[in-house]
Amino acid sequence: MAASVVKRVRSKGRRRNMPMSEINVTPFVDVMLVLLIIFMVAAPLMTAGVPLNLPQTAANAVPTEQEEPLTISIPADGAMQIMDRAVADDQVVITLRAMLAERQSGRVFLRADGTIPYARVVQIMGALNAAGITDIVLVTETGGPRMDG
Repeated sequence: MAASVVKRVRSKGRRRNMPMSEINVTPFVDVMLVLLIIFMVAAPLMTAGVPLNLPQTAANAVPTEQEEPLTISIPADGAMQIMDRAVADDQVVITLRAMLAERQSGRVFLRADGTIPYARVVQIMGALNAAGITDIVLVTETGGPRMDG
């Protein structure tokens, strides 16, 4: 009977020395949740870098694309920016053609401050159209007046 007791003690001792084969995922989940929160907060700040006072319309939102949209922004001072980079008026078409050659989509998003004269926005759209860029999207804020009564 004493021999069997010794065996039990030895087998328990061997179990304590065996490596643990379970993975502790709690720290991994904690890190992933923190990263998720950081990206959720930072993502909206990365899409529109030029602060504008966009006009409001009743139009529906355009479906989003896989790649970052190619954006022309015109702030209240009238200086044009392509993707947060200032561009002179005579270089806009050349810069856009070079950028569109590297992209899958030929769509250009035009963001203009609400205080910019309509003639300036139409001139830019005309220049883009004359350059062969026909997929132009005007970016506005939702919640504007509805014209259907």
